[in-house]
Amino acid sequence: MADIIQLLPDSIANQIAAGEVIQRPASVVKELMENALDASAKEIKLIIKEAGKTLIQVLDNGKGMTATDARMSFERHATSKIREANDLFSISSLGFRGEALASIAAIAKVEMLTKPKDDELGTRILIEGSKVKKQEPIETNVGTNFSVKNLFYNVPARRKFLKSDPVELRHIIDQFNRLALANPDIFFTMYHNGNEVYHLPPGNLRQRIVGIFGKNTNDKLIPVSEDTDILKLSGYISKPEATKKKKGDQYIFINKRFIKSNYLNHAIRVAYDELIPKDNYAFYVVFLELSPSMIDINVHPTKTEIKFEEERLIYNFIKVSVKHALGAYTVTPTLDFGMDSNFSSRMTHDMRSDGVEREQSGDISSGPKLTQQQRDNINSWEDLYQDLQANTNQSQAITVESDLMNQGNDQPVIMASKSRKDPYQIHNTYIVNQIKSGFLLIDQQAAHERILYEGYIEQLNQHVGMTQKQLFPISVDLTPADATL
Repeated sequence: MADIIQLLPDSIANQIAAGEVIQRPASVVKELMENALDASAKEIKLIIKEAGKTLIQVLDNGKGMTATDARMSFERHATSKIREANDLFSISSLGFRGEALASIAAIAKVEMLTKPKDDELGTRILIEGSKVKKQEPIETNVGTNFSVKNLFYNVPARRKFLKSDPVELRHIIDQFNRLALANPDIFFTMYHNGNEVYHLPPGNLRQRIVGIFGKNTNDKLIPVSEDTDILKLSGYISKPEATKKKKGDQYIFINKRFIKSNYLNHAIRVAYDELIPKDNYAFYVVFLELSPSMIDINVHPTKTEIKFEEERLIYNFIKVSVKHALGAYTVTPTLDFGMDSNFSSRMTHDMRSDGVEREQSGDISSGPKLTQQQRDNINSWEDLYQDLQANTNQSQAITVESDLMNQGNDQPVIMASKSRKDPYQIHNTYIVNQIKSGFLLIDQQAAHERILYEGYIEQLNQHVGMTQKQLFPISVDLTPADATL
């Protein structure tokens, strides 16, 4: 039998490896921006075209690379972060495997310009499909400029499965936000199709949160700060009254690395128990600092899943810290039995305007006094409802008489028929009506919404809807990400 097992060419092996590391344009953004952060950059600019399908460009003012390092960086498993296996348990950098650039170069057209601080000239490298097309010295700025064009150009099957531009852009924005939140002392900017999406100057964490999520977020934040010999938690959580129905804006960072952990999210959720409804979710950006030897980040290609040495300890620490923050800022509402000026009654206003207190009868109503004819008419209506509640089987019609008709009022006389059993209302919420096959239960709020909806649809179809511009337009505050989408 002939031998059939053989080694794959590097180009094919890199494409296979790229399937794990580079899943979509957002994966490229993550890897390139993490490289910029590891290079001690203080300014990072992200430029996107067509949601990253056409161009992803990351510019930084970091350390840069020599010509030799620039070429070596595109080799598989070439890294400056670790030298031996034990280094995996003391990693402080975001990248360490040396797979990202090789994977990107395997499925895109890459151009890199880089220059160290002490060199007069930098290096320019062009790579397509893992093949180096050109390497030459060039005059450029200190730092690194990565351009990734036509992602998955040589893997049409992968490109075909990319989502629409808004969906892919949302994933890119999520990656950008995670890195920007973890590094508030760094200047971040983002552009999409020539439009500036984010402009985030250096500042503290609170300023960075407001810059990303909008000014309205500032008043909803509660600081969290707990420090022990082995664990430290810091960041911000939202007030219970500022929770949302969606689960999106929840960020947990371990040693400034964003992670996904349902277990730790549950710890924060438990801390909010009895303060928020079950279907609401709190907003939070929290940072946990601990020794790298207590965690293992070499679990998943995206490095967003982490194993903990003392998982239960960390769970309880986060839960107690969040509970302490909620209690320290007395977010539980207090009862005020005093009169609120916003609820001053019309009766009080009328008393003060007349200067004389009006006589108060047993009726709480503060409106004008009723005439005798109006009282008689109300009594007639009350008699009608008493008859309805009695649920008699009488089939004759009941006429509600009103003396107002005798005064020339053009209003028609209201008639109520008792030819069939009337529906019942339960708790001002449901309507029960008897039908031949049983009974009909109606949610009156849903029915009301449906009636309004059908009416609006009919108006739209017939083009008879009435519109009027407001004298003072209403401003809607959107985050930069929502405004872009």
